[in-house]
Amino acid sequence: MNIGIYIYDNAEVLDFSGPFEVFTTAARVAGLDWQVSLISEHGGLVTARGNYLVQSHYSLSAHPPLDVLIVAGGVHNQELTKPDVLAWVRQMSEQATWATSVCTGAFILAKAGVLDGLTVTTHWEDIPALTEHFPALNVVSNQRWVEQGKVITSAGISAGIDMSLHLVSRLESVSLAERTARQMEYEWQGNKQG
Repeated sequence: MNIGIYIYDNAEVLDFSGPFEVFTTAARVAGLDWQVSLISEHGGLVTARGNYLVQSHYSLSAHPPLDVLIVAGGVHNQELTKPDVLAWVRQMSEQATWATSVCTGAFILAKAGVLDGLTVTTHWEDIPALTEHFPALNVVSNQRWVEQGKVITSAGISAGIDMSLHLVSRLESVSLAERTARQMEYEWQGNKQG
């Protein structure tokens, strides 16, 4: 199974690193053939938040077929102006078994037309903006993640880890999600914000 995480300049570090850790740990714990990769617009080096340099594995034009798409959040505004990125996100969301976002990655899914008519969430601070800019969405607060069909959106930063563990439970089992959280020494949160 191929899990692709879309990253870009000023992506929030834990938005992609957290899910990356969850899925690679789950694969290791259970002996699964899950390939987890970071995908950026042109491939190569990406400067994430805090000047964190990260090397993507693939570009939009050269990557394996995706079973799971994860769109990281961060300072996403520039991504919303890129027709090629939005077309790719839309296409991958249609082709993949699961299309997901962490934090403000929901804005990218929304702009690509993936979230129309769905109930979704994002970082608490960005809920008013998501509601205002995308009135076709039912944006909810106080949930760590929202699953609607094949689409899962999560709240901010650490909620992406919780959402990823939830996705492990959907892909394999709750038991594997729990074992993965234990291996990570992470306390898997329920689906309500504090």
